[in-house]
Amino acid sequence: MSETRMKAQTRTEFGKGAARRLRRDELVPAVIYAHGADAVRHIALPAHELQRALKNANVLLELELDDGVQLTLPKAIQRNPVRPAIEHVDLVAVRRGEKVVVEIAVVTEGKLIPGGLIEHVNDRIAVEAEATHIPESLSATLDGVEIGDAIRAKDVVLPSGVTLVADPEQVVVHVMAAKSVALEEEEEAAAAAAAAEAAAAGDIALAEAPADES
Repeated sequence: MSETRMKAQTRTEFGKGAARRLRRDELVPAVIYAHGADAVRHIALPAHELQRALKNANVLLELELDDGVQLTLPKAIQRNPVRPAIEHVDLVAVRRGEKVVVEIAVVTEGKLIPGGLIEHVNDRIAVEAEATHIPESLSATLDGVEIGDAIRAKDVVLPSGVTLVADPEQVVVHVMAAKSVALEEEEEAAAAAAAAEAAAAGDIALAEAPADES
């Protein structure tokens, strides 16, 4: 997993105005949630470093605070709806060796059966892993999977020390017949075209109808 160290500043001012001032200074307001408690710590993080670090899923952030180093994992990220900028981050404090529940991306490998098409039903599954040994992704093999079959959470290969938390029967990938998908798309397109023609014909009929002279 990716691990990034950065300096954090303690925040003493709150509210929208204070948050705007931080962002003007290229800082991102953040909150650290403590272990099993309601206590929180309000900090600010360097925007550019944070943006780069959060490109990695489940990145472990080592934050240099006034009273020492705190390990954290991203819990929630609030992004600007218009600009590619992070506006706020919720973090959860963790310890080395501690087990945490996270969602990990599932990638497929192996050879897809001829005539098959992959439908990704769930791209991520929940697992429990050590906070400092979270895998970046998990593998699901397509070898031996027939058309109509599904790869479920229980079929995903888990590294040593990682245990499944998600429902074992949760469908991750479904293999469909490419021809049936193409036929379904053609039928939908034909139905849409027929509906458009019917609507157009109705408009013409209304336009040609004689005016009511009564």
